[in-house]
This record gives sequence, C-alpha cells and structure tokens, in this order.
Amino acid sequence: MSKFLNMTNQQIIITFFIAHWYLSLFTQTFFLHRYAAHGMFTMNKWVEKFFYILTFLFQGSSFLSPKAYGIMHRMHHAYADTDKDPHSPSYSKNFFDMMWKTKNIYNDILHDRADIDPKFKQNVPYWKFIERIGDSWITRLVWIGLYTAFYIYFVPTEGSWWLLYLLLPIHFLMGPVHGAIINWFAHIYGYATFKVNDTAKNLLPIDFLMFGESYHNNHHKFGGRANFGKKWFEIDPCYPIILVLNFFKVIKLKKNNDLNYM
Repeated sequence: MSKFLNMTNQQIIITFFIAHWYLSLFTQTFFLHRYAAHGMFTMNKWVEKFFYILTFLFQGSSFLSPKAYGIMHRMHHAYADTDKDPHSPSYSKNFFDMMWKTKNIYNDILHDRADIDPKFKQNVPYWKFIERIGDSWITRLVWIGLYTAFYIYFVPTEGSWWLLYLLLPIHFLMGPVHGAIINWFAHIYGYATFKVNDTAKNLLPIDFLMFGESYHNNHHKFGGRANFGKKWFEIDPCYPIILVLNFFKVIKLKKNNDLNYM
C-alpha cells in the first residue's frame, strides 16, 4: 500500500509539472505572443480580461506582462540579431547573460524607463490591475510558497524522490524559461526552411515541447501567420485551439498578414 501511495504521489507531481508547463506555455504563445505582440486575432475587452486572468493563474510566479512582452517581442522581430535585439545569442556571452539582459530590458519597458519607438507600443493590451498584482514580489512569493507546499505534501520522503524538488525552480521561472529556450536554442540549433535576415531556426520538426513556438524560422519568415507550422509534419498545437475559438466567435482571426511583425 505504501509503495502504491508513493507511486501515486510521484505521478501527481509529474502531472502537476507537465500541466503547469503546458498551461503556462499556452497563455504565453496564445495571449502574449500571438495576440499581444502580433495581433493575429482580435477579441473584445471582456475576453481580453479573461485571458489576462488566465495568464496570471497559469504563469503564476513567473507572470509576464502582456504589455512589456508585446513591445519587447516586436523589437526582437524588428532588430533580430543586431545590437538592438533584446535577446540575441549573437550579442550575448552565454545563455545566462542573454537571460539577464532580457530581464533588464523587460523591466525597463515594464516600468516605462526605456526609450521605445512609438510604433512598438501600438495596440498592446494593458490591464493595470492585473499587471500590478502579477508583477508584485509579494504575489510572486505567495505563488512560490504554494508550489513549494504542494511539493512538500506530495513528494515521497523515502528513497531518492527528493530529487523531484529540482523541478521547483522551473515552476518559479516558468515563463522566462520558455522564452529563453526559443530565444537561445532556436537561434543556434535546428533547421531553416526559409531564408531570413537573422539566425532563427526551427528547433524541432515535431513540436511536442513548445506548443508551436519552436517553428521559429517559419515564424520569422511569416511574422503575422497564426499557424507557425509550414511543412506537412510541422503541427502547431496552438493553431487548432485558435480555429475553435474563432469558430465560436470568442476571437476573430485576422486575414493572413504573413510579412508583418505587428
């Protein structure tokens, strides 16, 4: 019975981690990336508030501002792999240097300290109430406490299962981890289907890990295209969700504007 309970607890922890990974990733790619940064579809203000709240709940301690994310990502497309790129491996000493640089630029944008071209600020969503709550250190620490308490309750105390605690830092920084994987690895490794003016590559031929985000070369070629996959085997898991929401008129998918970053 004890072994059965331990196995069940292990499964609960792994399921929780996987759920947090993909739910956080969904809000990042759907709301922050495809909506806030690129405006690939429209939604009314009530639906926008709903996805704001969903982003806060799913990203938790690593909540990313749709406003700051949208502006920074537009800059990435406009200045990709130049010294003005907010996150380029070509202008970073290593992975952690790029993450630190990205954090500083993100915070400058978030707190209106950066000198930003007005074109990057057009039509980005902004809900002051959720942005302030999500960015509060008190809120972030509460989320961290909740994740930790969950692990303390469910992680088995026998054997080497304490190693599951190594997953906790990923929970704490889930949003930035997702961004860093693409911003670093998808500019170094993978394959390029299209010629672009930067180093963007498709990281995975079948994107089981990043919910369509790893088709980075495709996305840099067709910046306004809601479906990040192009080849027959490049299945973008987020795109069918977009089609369903569009069908039920929760959102309104724009006509294809492939070459625009905004």
